[in-house]
Amino acid sequence: MTESNTKKVNKPVLLSAAAVACLVVLGVGFWMGTHPTEEPLYGVMQAKTVDVAAKVTGRVETLPVHEGDTVSAGQLLMTLDIPEVEAKLKEVEALKSAASARQSLVDEGARPQEIRAAKAQMQRAQAGQELAQKTFNRVHALYREGLISKQKHDEALAQKKSADELLAAAKEQYDIALTGARTQEKQAATALTAQATGGVEQVESLVKEKNVTSPIASEISRIYVEIGEVAAAGLPLATLVDLSDQWAVFNIREDDMPKITKGAVLSAEIPALNAKNIQFKVYFINPRGDYATWRATRQSSGYDLRTFEVRARPVQPVSDLRPGMSVIVNR
Repeated sequence: MTESNTKKVNKPVLLSAAAVACLVVLGVGFWMGTHPTEEPLYGVMQAKTVDVAAKVTGRVETLPVHEGDTVSAGQLLMTLDIPEVEAKLKEVEALKSAASARQSLVDEGARPQEIRAAKAQMQRAQAGQELAQKTFNRVHALYREGLISKQKHDEALAQKKSADELLAAAKEQYDIALTGARTQEKQAATALTAQATGGVEQVESLVKEKNVTSPIASEISRIYVEIGEVAAAGLPLATLVDLSDQWAVFNIREDDMPKITKGAVLSAEIPALNAKNIQFKVYFINPRGDYATWRATRQSSGYDLRTFEVRARPVQPVSDLRPGMSVIVNR
């Protein structure tokens, strides 16, 4: 076959092949246009964090840990120097000692020496009263016979009444010494002792705050103070991260939500670990604020699209997983 004939034969074939290729490209383009590929869901790992603070202001005295250290629950993170609280503890302990002494005095009542002295005083008053009574009886008899004046009679009567009153007062003092303090005095002493004890316990609890410990087993993410700095009460001294409690957070537009339900299992990859097919289970779905709302446009369906925060935990523990790592869910 001549060269001209070959060209005549190949030309229709080439044209047919080109037409088929164009049709294939157009068909693929049309199919992709009518069946757009769903974009992956992008999330980020987060973990439970705890900010550690002290109840009282103090100066950092020791700092035996560093950022990145793994600590156990109850492990010492730092110690604070709090001289004001220690001085207050001495003060309230002294008040408690005074209240306890007062309580003991009230409970025990009068000393034996005081009881004996009160009894002797009563006996003297009783002897004086008996003498005054006898004197008055004799003076009264003489007065009725007209042998003495009325003034002498009145003086004897006054002395008798005075002796009676002295005896009554001495008996009361003796009774008080025997019975001890009144019920109200005992109750007041008990209340003061309880108040002083409470004050000591309160200050002792503040003294314990000088030792700042970890509330959970965790990793130290940040330390905000150095040795010698003043740590203010209530402000974070360190941030702890619990790597055993991690989850992935996704911000998903509501038109992507039909397949995302609570309890759904998502297959994801974690690029930082070069890990694929990691299973995550959805446990939390909540709408985000208005700032995350997608506003309606001409190309959209005409209504605002809300954004939902979706949280999912790994079904199985993932080694070396850390907060901040990206999580990608291909759909």
